[in-house]
Amino acid sequence: MNETIKNKQVLLVDDDASIRFVLNETLTDLGLKVNQTDSVANALDHLKRQDFDLLISDVRMPGASGIDLLKHCQHHHPQLPVIIMTAHSDLDSAVTAYTKGAFEYIPKPFDLDEVCEIVERALSPRVSENIKSVSPPSNRFSIVGEAPAMQNMYRAIGRLSNSHMSVLIKGESGTGKELVAQALHQHSPRKKKPFIALNMAAIPKDLIESELFGHEKGSFTGASGRSLGRFEQADQGTLFLDEIGDMPLDTQTRLLRVLSEGTFYRIGSSQPISVDVRIVAATHQDLLEKVQRGEFREDLYHRLNVIPLELPPLRERADDIALLADFFLSKISDDLNEPKIQISEDAIEKMKRFSWPGNVRQLENTCRWLSVMANSQYITPTDLPTELADDQLIDDDNKWQKQFQNDVNNRFDDGDQNIFISTQEQVEKLLIESALKVSDGKKGEAANHLGWGRNTLARKMKQFGIEDY
Repeated sequence: MNETIKNKQVLLVDDDASIRFVLNETLTDLGLKVNQTDSVANALDHLKRQDFDLLISDVRMPGASGIDLLKHCQHHHPQLPVIIMTAHSDLDSAVTAYTKGAFEYIPKPFDLDEVCEIVERALSPRVSENIKSVSPPSNRFSIVGEAPAMQNMYRAIGRLSNSHMSVLIKGESGTGKELVAQALHQHSPRKKKPFIALNMAAIPKDLIESELFGHEKGSFTGASGRSLGRFEQADQGTLFLDEIGDMPLDTQTRLLRVLSEGTFYRIGSSQPISVDVRIVAATHQDLLEKVQRGEFREDLYHRLNVIPLELPPLRERADDIALLADFFLSKISDDLNEPKIQISEDAIEKMKRFSWPGNVRQLENTCRWLSVMANSQYITPTDLPTELADDQLIDDDNKWQKQFQNDVNNRFDDGDQNIFISTQEQVEKLLIESALKVSDGKKGEAANHLGWGRNTLARKMKQFGIEDY
């Protein structure tokens, strides 16, 4: 038990009695005094009668929402840390929570160990001194998904909503890296300034420096006039460098100098130009591997990798396919001014089993194909394009899942009444051992691999009797 938070007062607001029960038990075990209620109206009564050290609230409840309660607290209890929970996580709700002053935003279902760590941080000394409200974002971008990896992405964008830090977005082609870059810009203090994008892989190597830094008239063959580079165009705004791994080494050196000094020279000019640009870079390549091969500057990598974001491939968030398909089909029907087609559950299930090597971009193109080529307004498995009908499904990749399910079924048949806890412990033990192995026993790195805090890892290692590597 953390003695520094013992007996502190927490107000818990959620219309789900089971959530309140679980959190009440967890927070009480931490030594906290918990008051709980099921609506914003009742929460406001509690806040009038008593002072609290922490507020934890759901978003969607009958009557006023958790965001309304958060806004009230910003006006009337500005030093009160507020943790927002929601089962309906998306980019807008995450950014709104953070920009309205939430201490943290937790998507449901949540890990109780993570909740405990967040609560302890929220109740730590000096947290209330740093709580502040910032202006809400304007434009919205259509990043769609409810998978845990996407929820983490929303939280990261929300946390960065008042930041100028460089960000490196990693992910396979077609996962939506530019969309995330646009969202980072639009939810940043630079949102009213330019967002300029440049794809390193799409430009001939001998033209990249001119594209980035501009050139003077006559500086090379074909330079018929002065041209402003992307850095000048993006001044005060955001420059998105897609496929940064394809940037030539000599250009990497010039880029590093600009990032360090904030100045550069147009090709053919001796006049320095100063700019203030936020860099968001993206790659589908392993930049650390390129660093080891001498193909990417290590100092530039660390300069860009201040905040790394990882976009999952579509095959790892198959449960989002129905949501994404519905979004794309709605958008396409609006563009074509035609009725929206519907996809049967059987067809969605088949789409979930497809490997989607082109990721979200391929799914969007498939939806466009269906909107034009389908024989009816209701899509069945036989209506899907041929590449989805071929043997390009991910069943073989999921053999371990089938074997696991067979094992679970056998254990249920044998009357195992403790299957969830025992299986969870076995899986966690295996994950911890693998994470420690790949990180050479470095606990901090292993915890990051698992998405846990270092304290959680240490506690579970002790629980399972795992020795230091």
